Amino acid sequence: MGQIRNSIRGFLAPGKYIQGYGELNKLEGYARSFGSNFIAFIDTFLFETFSAKLSGVFASSSIRCERFEGQVSDENAERYIEISRGGNYDAIIGIGGGRTLDMAKLVAHMLKLPLIIVPTSAATDAPTSALSVIYSPAGEHIREVFYDKGPDIVLVDSEIIAKAPIRLLVAGMGDALATYYEARACRESDSFNNLKGEFKRTLASYAIAKECLRVLMREGLHAKLDAEAGICSPAVENIIEVNTLLSGIGAESNGAAGAHAFHDGFTAVEECKPYLHGERVAFGVLCQLVLENRDKGELEEVIRFNLSIGLPVTLQDIGIAEPEPSVIRTAAKAALHSPLILREPLDLTEDMLYHAIYSAHVLGNYYKKQAAQK
Repeated sequence: MGQIRNSIRGFLAPGKYIQGYGELNKLEGYARSFGSNFIAFIDTFLFETFSAKLSGVFASSSIRCERFEGQVSDENAERYIEISRGGNYDAIIGIGGGRTLDMAKLVAHMLKLPLIIVPTSAATDAPTSALSVIYSPAGEHIREVFYDKGPDIVLVDSEIIAKAPIRLLVAGMGDALATYYEARACRESDSFNNLKGEFKRTLASYAIAKECLRVLMREGLHAKLDAEAGICSPAVENIIEVNTLLSGIGAESNGAAGAHAFHDGFTAVEECKPYLHGERVAFGVLCQLVLENRDKGELEEVIRFNLSIGLPVTLQDIGIAEPEPSVIRTAAKAALHSPLILREPLDLTEDMLYHAIYSAHVLGNYYKKQAAQK
């Protein structure tokens, strides 16, 4: 018997997305639509470089640069809110990686100010999202804060992204790899997406997820090779957009599912913690496809893609040198407690997740050995 459920569709995206080589030099012009007095939170590791750069970029406006340090915690948020409250600023600018951008989102939300996001890598799709992840001062996950809208401007300087460590670009491809497969799972289970409230996917968001996968498979390896050579080619530009915009919209407006639930499971295993988000998600995609018993050809395509660009295909690739049953069980148990696993289009048990992880590992090893013999 069918259930009466909300069928309202919802789609969320940044107010404006801008991407180009050297585009940071035009930041003042874009920001002036909000006023002439700004505060920028800059990742502590990048502070000297970018604070000096901004002092030259903002020739006719006022810009205050603040070093972001510590966790995105409630305690730390109070400090940055107080710093920003007294300056009569017209907009908040966040420059750096995920934590810095999450804090900028939180402060802008609390002070009801426009938000400009400037990511310095394409390692995840966080720049376009309408949420912040809150941690304790010790780094333990507490909760997510969802916002009613995305950033007003996301400015992606492909010169900066292309010069970031290659591992970050590849990890971003791992995160983007999940977008279509999770969108399909959410569609088949008719689950809500990631927007604040209860909304279903739109035709546009599903088409974006499909295009995300198509471009990734076609140009991912080319982009990696070019970026390694210091070339910012059309392939690199396309993969930056895939990692940041297509994956961001695709994930948020369709929903995350098994791959990210498996990722959450791997974070419960100490050996996996040093690995990047997108690296754990990439192996989570294999686990999800095995769990769903997808076509062999689809699995082979994903495994070969991962091998071609250096993404994980086995448990060893995410730090588990000895995949003991107890370790796999720990990940399976944690994955089962992730709310994202409920978006999978089948009823699940801890044993099913355990065997999916182990089977994905075995398959990855098989294709890895095959590749080594060629």
